[in-house]
Amino acid sequence: MHRFSIFLQRFSASRIVPLYLMSNIQNMSLEDIMGERFGRYSKYIIQERALPDIRDGLKPVQRRILYSMNKDGNTYDKGYRKSAKSVGNIMGNFHPHGDSSIYDAMVRMSQDWKNREILVEMHGNNGSMDGDPPAAMRYTEARLSEIAGYLLQDIDKNTVPWAWNFDDTEKEPTVLPAAFPNLLVNGATGISAGYATDIPPHNLAEVIDAVVYMIDHPSAKLDKLMEFLPGPDFPTGAIIQGKDEIRKAYETGKGRVVVRSRTEIEQLKGGKKQIIVTEIPYDVNKAVLVKKIDDIRVNNKVPGIAEVRDESDRSGLRIAIELKKDADSQTILNYLLKYTDLQVNYNFNMVAIDHFTPRQVGLQKILSSYIAHRRDIIVARSKFDKEKAEKRLHIVEGLIRVISILDEVISLIRASENKSDAKENLKVSYDFSEEQAEAIVTLQLYRLTNTDIVALQNEEANLREQIATLAAIIGDERTLFNVMKRELRDIKKKFGNDRRSELQAETKTIEIDTASLIVEEETYVSITRGGYVKRTSPRSFNASKIEEVGKRDDDDLILVQQAKTTQHLLIFTNQANVIYRPIHELPDIRWKDLGEHLSQTITNFSKDEEVLYAEILDDFETGTYLATTKLGQIKRFERKEFTPWRTYKSKSVKYGKLKDESDVIVTVTPIQLDDIMIITQKGYALRFNADEVPVVGAKAVGVKAINLKDDDKVQAVFVANTQSFYLLTQRASLKRVATSDIPRAKRAGRGLQVLRELKTKPHRVFTAGPVFTENAGAEIDLLATPVEETPQILFVIATTGETAEVDLSLLNLSERTSNGSFIEGLADKEVFSAKILKK
Repeated sequence: MHRFSIFLQRFSASRIVPLYLMSNIQNMSLEDIMGERFGRYSKYIIQERALPDIRDGLKPVQRRILYSMNKDGNTYDKGYRKSAKSVGNIMGNFHPHGDSSIYDAMVRMSQDWKNREILVEMHGNNGSMDGDPPAAMRYTEARLSEIAGYLLQDIDKNTVPWAWNFDDTEKEPTVLPAAFPNLLVNGATGISAGYATDIPPHNLAEVIDAVVYMIDHPSAKLDKLMEFLPGPDFPTGAIIQGKDEIRKAYETGKGRVVVRSRTEIEQLKGGKKQIIVTEIPYDVNKAVLVKKIDDIRVNNKVPGIAEVRDESDRSGLRIAIELKKDADSQTILNYLLKYTDLQVNYNFNMVAIDHFTPRQVGLQKILSSYIAHRRDIIVARSKFDKEKAEKRLHIVEGLIRVISILDEVISLIRASENKSDAKENLKVSYDFSEEQAEAIVTLQLYRLTNTDIVALQNEEANLREQIATLAAIIGDERTLFNVMKRELRDIKKKFGNDRRSELQAETKTIEIDTASLIVEEETYVSITRGGYVKRTSPRSFNASKIEEVGKRDDDDLILVQQAKTTQHLLIFTNQANVIYRPIHELPDIRWKDLGEHLSQTITNFSKDEEVLYAEILDDFETGTYLATTKLGQIKRFERKEFTPWRTYKSKSVKYGKLKDESDVIVTVTPIQLDDIMIITQKGYALRFNADEVPVVGAKAVGVKAINLKDDDKVQAVFVANTQSFYLLTQRASLKRVATSDIPRAKRAGRGLQVLRELKTKPHRVFTAGPVFTENAGAEIDLLATPVEETPQILFVIATTGETAEVDLSLLNLSERTSNGSFIEGLADKEVFSAKILKK
């Protein structure tokens, strides 16, 4: 504001502002201006752009296209005309927007896969179900369709309101007469400011039947109307499921139905089968659908698909999905229905402009509004025709009267000086009106033959009858509605056709036996602490050494295990997150390559997150885990809580709560009712039974595991089911302690010291774990903390880069409180990393 004030001062000082300009300056807040201007803009695009009128079912651009083409004589009974010429006339006279938007609207009205009854006929490329763009407007030709003429019928009889165009040079209709209910027949789709509309197409004959019934029964119930109009009828056919949702949409204007492709399973030679698709859901791009199905084949997401072909031609749509021998055709079809656009949801959102206001409307409102509109049109048309007939009758009566006094009239005209004098003499002498006098003086003499006199008398009789009929229509509502019904039935007879979409009352649930979709194959699964995961074929794995695994130098393997593609993988991280992956969905990568990082698919995988534990499962029925945090909380939770969740592909879920940002999970391990050993950084050990830890929900807070003091932290947790355990300090001192030296105690105690405290350079626990001295003859599943007994090598790396290997089974037992012995070659050097290797 300060800079703006300085600017005003300088501006005022350097320029003289005229008083008349100063008087026009208004002080208004930006908030008020933005609100008022956006309100104007919103009103414009709601009323003049995206939403159809409830009466004729047209958006302004569509109405202008139809009116302009009709005005120019570009109708169905004449030749085609260049689209560019029509677009230019529409843009120059009525629609001051881009030519592409006008042409796009024109093209859409010509597409028989978008409209139940096309309103524009087009020669040339007008796009396709594959999403191909139409040819440029300079190449295509267009004209109004025959049925479009019925939307414009009687427009020249003062039947609709008119408004000036954008430059006030000529008028345009604000609504069309609409001799059939176009809003329901062709539907509408559009997005406006704060509003959107999605009205599905319907069958013309059914819509007219519903209108006729409602004319006779203005208070008709919805269920009765649905006997005539049971649901949408898409131009692409397909199967519509969910009668209750259709009824809800017709009642409230909102609802959702399932639209399923029409398919059949054909038997081929050699025991093979193929799925044939002949109809697809409305507004689905066929080329994209075919590619999606073929991608499923290429990526082997469902086994058994041999080839996907688009065999569509001029005779109709046909997609062939050829299956391999012995493939489960129904399971594959169900999978494709669920995971491709072979089946979609169509959402009703029936919004239309009613009396200049966007409204959510139901079927009864649409029909009643249309009937009221047609009533106004027929009354206005009848008044126009009646007035015209009355004027003509007046002339005919004058001509017939002239015949009876023909000689006198001829003499009077011959005696007159000119035409105007003759007219005046006729009015004065014989009391003719101005119109009659004009008709008499311009009458050709041959019209006075007996034949023409009879014709005039017949015309008089016909005019009187016509006037009486029109008066009855204007004055009697029953007669008016009979006319309305007759005209609608005539249109139905001329343009009505069979329903294309099949209606099914119930929505069929797609059931997929996912296990049957997975090809069972042997594979090797690996995951690193840094979060790189992959599966590797046995061929690639056996061609390499295990230490040749692709990983970063500063990363460690957490899991290497043979598995089947039908199994599951659970991954637990130090941020209390668990990640699920079906084995068959893991990326298939060579053993020597790095693998896929979890952050590539898991959106909430943080930068500092690390994998603690991973496990391969057959199912989620049984099993319990133990988790311990650095700040001393512990909990047990059940495996069944991690039955695959809906968003597993992109999000992890929690298996615990951390105290604060400094807290992390130290360890996760499967547990039964074993003893648990907890080792703290400052050298305290506590042993207690897992039964003391309650089983709680995955997201619940745990209980206190150990009483930490003096900023101590939990450093290691393991199952105490071996005779001894090892302990490594940060100064590369190592020792082995008998498990019995740490007697079982109660949870949440202080524990016993396992290191002697030094005044200078005190030892701190770097890692600890069980020592397995018996070989169970099984492979190591978890390299960081083996779960089966096997000889162990502790591999230690110092910060200086020096390394050492120690066979833990050869270590002698030490006293509980000793600080152990320095590892040879690493004495008093700071430890950087330590992990267990196979012997």
